[in-house]
Amino acid sequence: QVQLVESGGGLVQPGGSLRLSCVASGFTLSYYAIGWYRQAPGKEREGVSCISHTDGDTYYSDSVRGRFTISRDFAKNTVYLQMNNLKPEDTDVYYCYAKRAFSSTAYWGLGTQVTVSS
Repeated sequence: QVQLVESGGGLVQPGGSLRLSCVASGFTLSYYAIGWYRQAPGKEREGVSCISHTDGDTYYSDSVRGRFTISRDFAKNTVYLQMNNLKPEDTDVYYCYAKRAFSSTAYWGLGTQVTVSS
């Protein structure tokens, strides 16, 4: 069964850290570009970070650059999003997205809730 499963979300105080994981099953992540998106109720989904399938080039939105780090472990078929110095405005549901290179094949996870509050 092809799926992406996110985990690692939760409640954290401002300034705290969380590490999100996105585990792929049924396909090999090394052939896919991976992105993390986030969305709050009533708002559009926002791209946060992504990593290319080839040389591992990374991208970060202006709102998270310098605080978040995306990485991948092909042996575990997993992508991570390390989030440091979290702010209340980072509160959202975070989704993992995988798109196969040179193809329209893509998958979304179901999301994990991140809440930053004192």
